[in-house]
Amino acid sequence: MIDFTLPPEIEDVRQRTRAFVAEHILPLEDDPENYDEHENIRLDLCDEVRAKVKDAGLWCPQVPKERGGMGLPFVGQAVMYEEANYSIFGPVCFNCAAPDDGNMRVLNQVCSEEQKEKWLDPIIEGKTRGAIVMTEPHPGGGSDPTMIRTSATPKGNGDTWVVNGRKWFITGAGAADHFILIARTSDEPRRELTAFMVHKETPGFELVRKVPIMGPEEHGGHCELTFTDMEIPDENRLLEVGRGMKVAQMRLGPARLTHCMRWLGLSERCMKIAQDYIDVREGFGVKLADRESVQLMMGDMAKEIHMGRLLVMNAAWKLDQGDFARKEVSMAKVHCANMLHKVVDTAIQLNGARGYSKDTILEWVYRYARQARILDGADEVHKMVLANTYRAEGRDFWSWGAPS
Repeated sequence: MIDFTLPPEIEDVRQRTRAFVAEHILPLEDDPENYDEHENIRLDLCDEVRAKVKDAGLWCPQVPKERGGMGLPFVGQAVMYEEANYSIFGPVCFNCAAPDDGNMRVLNQVCSEEQKEKWLDPIIEGKTRGAIVMTEPHPGGGSDPTMIRTSATPKGNGDTWVVNGRKWFITGAGAADHFILIARTSDEPRRELTAFMVHKETPGFELVRKVPIMGPEEHGGHCELTFTDMEIPDENRLLEVGRGMKVAQMRLGPARLTHCMRWLGLSERCMKIAQDYIDVREGFGVKLADRESVQLMMGDMAKEIHMGRLLVMNAAWKLDQGDFARKEVSMAKVHCANMLHKVVDTAIQLNGARGYSKDTILEWVYRYARQARILDGADEVHKMVLANTYRAEGRDFWSWGAPS
């Protein structure tokens, strides 16, 4: 039986998150003094809101309860993240923003207990932030991680690794204390990469620059890093040698979907800003909301958002069943990235010059939305995944799945 009704406990989380955002976060967007250099919420103010979030029991939805989080399944996260990102400041206040959101999830999966206490718990507690370090300048790795050139070479009896290389566009690196680093440890196909944890104070670690982008962006910007004879103890390795791609896949797959969850909230906010304006704005004796051409635009936005929600929920449900949901995540990623861009573009058009100005958050979201079609795999990469999956599965690509 297909049932789209939310369980009572998830509906309760949805309602409490919506109420918290409306009372404590949305009003903060109106004051320019509340923004930092990256056009995100000022860090000291974020800490104040985070304290309220913890008191409200809405902290770290992706982390198990025994480690201080809410322990929500992916379906529950989808509901909460959508509500959280109705505000541009929302996700980071609930500690469900990239890159920490994905890092916490994968560290909880792959770390030993000792590693969790050192690397995971400080992020859960809100005492530190992290980043994941994969992307490299040409000719290094990007969408194809097998091209990664940053090397980790064993030293002595193998209890230390020496890292050399360069990475760039590392989200949040300027505010991060520690990093998940993916480096090449061999040339063996499918076993060429290994994952490590590294602290920013490690000798040989250098933050070269914050790369200017269209923005806005997460705290810490997007940075270029270099590693020069940087030594990492083997105890900082995640999983076995040669399993770095496994760590990356575990980290990036669900993270792509959580981006989509958040983009749904942003899209709904943009549509609401458009609706509020067309309800009062008149031209040539007619309210914009009563014009058929405008109604067609609004109806199209509503349709696109709903399609995104269904794709996200389907992928989230499959992840909760233990499926990798690769094609479902790819479909959601492509659709929601383009949907967000289309919705905010339409909202700006309906608001006219007001939408293009900084009197609303629409121009903020518009600039943010353009990165959605690139990050965590460009549209074209995900479409290749879908094409190859269809080639292998044929009509079973659209299978409903057999009942258990």
